[in-house]
Amino acid sequence: MQLKTENSFIRFLKDEKFIEWKLFPTDELNRYWEEYLQYHPGEREDILLAEQHFQNIDISSVKLSKEKKQEAIHRLEQSLGAYNRKRRIYRFAYIGAACVVALVLSVLYIQKEINQSGEELVAFSDYIVGSELESEDILFITGNRTATFQSNVDIHLDRNNKALIKSDKDAEEISIEQHTMNQLIVPYGKRSKVVLSDGTQVWLNSGSTLEFPSTFSGEKREVFLSGEMYIEVVADNNKSFYVHTSGYNVKVYGTKFNVTSYSDTPSSVVLVEGRVSLQSADRKELFLSPNDQAVYSEATGTFDTKKVDVHYFISWKEGYLSFEDTPVIEALKQIERYYNLSFNYGDGISLHGLTCTGKIILSDNLDNVMTALTLISDTKYKKEDKLIYIYK
Repeated sequence: MQLKTENSFIRFLKDEKFIEWKLFPTDELNRYWEEYLQYHPGEREDILLAEQHFQNIDISSVKLSKEKKQEAIHRLEQSLGAYNRKRRIYRFAYIGAACVVALVLSVLYIQKEINQSGEELVAFSDYIVGSELESEDILFITGNRTATFQSNVDIHLDRNNKALIKSDKDAEEISIEQHTMNQLIVPYGKRSKVVLSDGTQVWLNSGSTLEFPSTFSGEKREVFLSGEMYIEVVADNNKSFYVHTSGYNVKVYGTKFNVTSYSDTPSSVVLVEGRVSLQSADRKELFLSPNDQAVYSEATGTFDTKKVDVHYFISWKEGYLSFEDTPVIEALKQIERYYNLSFNYGDGISLHGLTCTGKIILSDNLDNVMTALTLISDTKYKKEDKLIYIYK
């Protein structure tokens, strides 16, 4: 039997499994701690105290040294690289993050007393303020019918003019007209997947619209994109595949690639496998090889190409974001799309000069995401109701 002391609850705050549970709760972890309390009912009070103190600790106020940050990034990269399936990626990345935070919390307990009342936000003159926006529904428009969905959906078209639509709650099959153009509108804060009639798979990121036919009946297969998608195109030597954006067209030769075409960021194409060509008005066709990124300039109608690590551009579909010396402002843009937030980027904010390096798991809990961002960018954040303050 363990001897209880006045501060015996602190041992839970140094327990990696407890920290993982508080940062990234899962059904498995919930069951673990429920069973723990069944076998150790006398420790319920200590666990409740640990939970209260954990909520009062401002993790983002702890600044990691460069060496510790690189060690954390290396551990996350090892975890993420060793496991390809999404569930395992989440699991081991969480453990890596929890180990790092265990160190942070241990140091924090040594260095300062816990303030159970919390700290008020100091009036900083140099900060970014963001707010949570109202959630919107996903819209699937086919013919004269519009279907709405509150959660992410998968849509699978077949060659018999049917669309199977699966959401988190249920599944339904609807009939669609053979020669109609359909629209899938995915608002900020949501994602969706579409399997087209030829078997081509499309992952749509937040804030995107895809227009596509019920069946590809002509000489070409064509879709129209606004926003961002990752696509795996089924090869067909008799019917070329085209992706149309507002500034250029992508001709596909059976391949995998990512297209970003938001209004507030430069449009780009990143080729993962196969071969594509890009063409803007009155310009020569540009061919890409795997690991090429082409960034489009609206001013000149030309592309700037370079070799990149494609994983930094497609990781969003696997449930995490990757950054390497990425400006904090750019990282925030991705986070605001994914979580339906709005950040105010004033020109005078010194955060414009800050960068971040690491991986952020796209947890359902926004606080977990903001904590991860602060750890890899040397910033702090404070959340009050629906407002989020980010400062140096």
